Amino acid sequence: MSTRQTTPAFTRPALAPGLLGAIALMAFIAVVDTDWFTIARYVVSILALIMCVFAGQAKQWWWIAPLAAIAVLWNPVLPIDLPLVAWQAAHVAGAIVFVASGLLIKVHRVD
Repeated sequence: MSTRQTTPAFTRPALAPGLLGAIALMAFIAVVDTDWFTIARYVVSILALIMCVFAGQAKQWWWIAPLAAIAVLWNPVLPIDLPLVAWQAAHVAGAIVFVASGLLIKVHRVD
């Protein structure tokens, strides 16, 4: 019996920041109207920009637009003010984008 071990033909470098972004968005949904939301803005926007870099490396340009939109919406430099319900909906939608892009951005392995 042969136990041949194969390596995958691709990697998912955006999976970890995608999952972290989704966790951060769902955790920070509770602090939207507090001072902690500034920290949330930094975390989410930085992770979204990291994901943009991975999408560019994978040549999957279609992910850059929604991830850049997340980075702009949560940017701490020029904060955008939305009602509480809109922020809560944006957190859920952003978490979905983070998870989907983390799972679907693949970089082919070069051996």
